[in-house]
Amino acid sequence: MKKLIFVCCAVLCASILSFAQSTTKKSITATSGETYVQKQGSYTPSFAVDGKQTKVKNVILLIGDGMGWGAVNSAMYGNGGELTMTNLQVWGSTRTQSADAFTTDSAASGTAYSTGEKTNNGYVGVAADGSRLENLPEKLSELGYVSGVVSTDDLHGATPAAFFAHNSARGASEAIWANLPSSALSFASAGTSKAFENLELKTREEISRVFSVVYSPDDEAVKGSGRLLYLPESVKADRGDYLPRTTQMAIDYLSSKAGKGFFLMVEGARIDKEEHGNNYPEMVFETLDFDKAVEVAVRFAEKDGHTLVIITADHETGAVCLTRGEPADGFVQGTFSSKGHSPMMVPLFAYGPHSTDFSGAQENSEVGQKIFSLLSARK
Repeated sequence: MKKLIFVCCAVLCASILSFAQSTTKKSITATSGETYVQKQGSYTPSFAVDGKQTKVKNVILLIGDGMGWGAVNSAMYGNGGELTMTNLQVWGSTRTQSADAFTTDSAASGTAYSTGEKTNNGYVGVAADGSRLENLPEKLSELGYVSGVVSTDDLHGATPAAFFAHNSARGASEAIWANLPSSALSFASAGTSKAFENLELKTREEISRVFSVVYSPDDEAVKGSGRLLYLPESVKADRGDYLPRTTQMAIDYLSSKAGKGFFLMVEGARIDKEEHGNNYPEMVFETLDFDKAVEVAVRFAEKDGHTLVIITADHETGAVCLTRGEPADGFVQGTFSSKGHSPMMVPLFAYGPHSTDFSGAQENSEVGQKIFSLLSARK
């Protein structure tokens, strides 16, 4: 027994020494933050339709950019221990590695969700060999579905772009915007009116020829439009309730146009942006704002009965760790060990018919494949 204890101690000491040597070679400086949260409550559905093996008519995919378990836990405990997404019963995890890197970027992961295929970092809507990949809106339009995207990023941002554009350079913003008129989207909203006005005249004219372009959700042109592009003044911290409000706007608009059904992607893009800056309070705020959009989607799914809601992330950012919490007081504290993306699995929550298809661990590309399979099923 003493010999066994000695061996265990020796192994432990060796491990500690090895860790110390490795951290000496490449030290990591952690950044901590804390915040008090103004609680917003949450929504819990009845689960009457959850997990039923009935026909899925609509799918709402919500992507929290950079939203790992650290961000979710921080927002949940700060909000008194509750979020709409964590109130759901079906949970899973998503692996996010790209075709050419263990740690993905938003372009490759967004493309995996939108096309069902892995690709290289920096690629939007194209395969690792550079060939064009058909995205969900394109594939579904052939089956009679309508599609839309909503984001707190600019429309040429990697995640929304993955659902309508095809380019091997995610930074080619003008070229990505130029893909919009030939896309299969019926509704698009992301920042901003200024970004649109800065495009070349030819690109703006071509987009305006296909889409009704509005700068307010109350514009009279919304009702008479065949395809709609709503451009807010801002998608930054001063945007107010833009994300949940526009999620509802998109659901209403697509529902009015849908013959067979609709697909909607909603991105909370600024979680990632705050994590890159190691801004803990704003990361929590952005995750809570994203959860408000989740609530809009889940409430619609509860009422509709044939809508599947999937909530996940394109990757984790910041290697966030919750270190302290006082849920009753709305206080949370956490630590970042990085300013970049991490390769850790990200959370996945699902609600509605066939929600259990998304439990357990899966690739981001599998999520895209499952969505198409459910919407193309002949039942």
